[in-house]
Amino acid sequence: MGDKVIYNLGRIVSYVTLGLIIGMAGRQLWLSGLQRGVSFMSGVLIIMAGLSRLLKITIAKRPVPVLILRPVNGLLSYALQNKAGHLLLGILNGFLPCGFVYLALIGAINTQSPLQAGAYMFWFGMGTFPLMLIATIGSGFISTTIRRRINKVVPYFMIVLGFWFILRASGLNIPYLSVPAAQATTTCN
Repeated sequence: MGDKVIYNLGRIVSYVTLGLIIGMAGRQLWLSGLQRGVSFMSGVLIIMAGLSRLLKITIAKRPVPVLILRPVNGLLSYALQNKAGHLLLGILNGFLPCGFVYLALIGAINTQSPLQAGAYMFWFGMGTFPLMLIATIGSGFISTTIRRRINKVVPYFMIVLGFWFILRASGLNIPYLSVPAAQATTTCN
C-alpha cells in the first residue's frame, strides 16, 4: 500500500513540473492579452475530444510521435530493470502520454502564472490520486462492466468542461468564472 502511495506522489511531481512549464506559456498569453482566445480554443478542443470518444472517431493513428516517447520509455525500462524506487517510477510514468493529463494541461495554460498552473496540476493529481490508488490496489476487484460504464460517462464530463472554457471566454464577466478583462495601466509623465 505504501509503495502505491509513493508511486502516485511521483505522478503528482511530474504533473506539477508539466504545469510549471505550461504555465510559462500561459503567462505569456496573459501578458499578450490572448487569454480569452486560448480559453475558447481550449473549450473547442476539449469538446472535440469528448465527441470523438462518444462517436468513436479516431483523429490520428499515432497522436504522439515515437521520437518523443523513446527517451521516457527508455528511462522507464531502465528504472524497471534496475528496480528503481516507486517515486522515480511514478515520476517517469507521469510524463507518458495520457489524454486526461493533456486535458488538465489545457486547463493549466488558462491560468495567469506558472505557480497557478503548477497548483492547478497539483490539484489535478490530488483529484486523480484516490481513483488511481483504488485502480492499482483493486484492479482485480473492479469488473470490466464497471470500467466500461465509467468510460462511457467520461466524454460527457469532457464536453461540459469544454463548454465551461467557452463560457469563460465569452466576456460575460461572471465572478470566478470569466477570464478577467485586461487591466488598463496608466503612467504619469
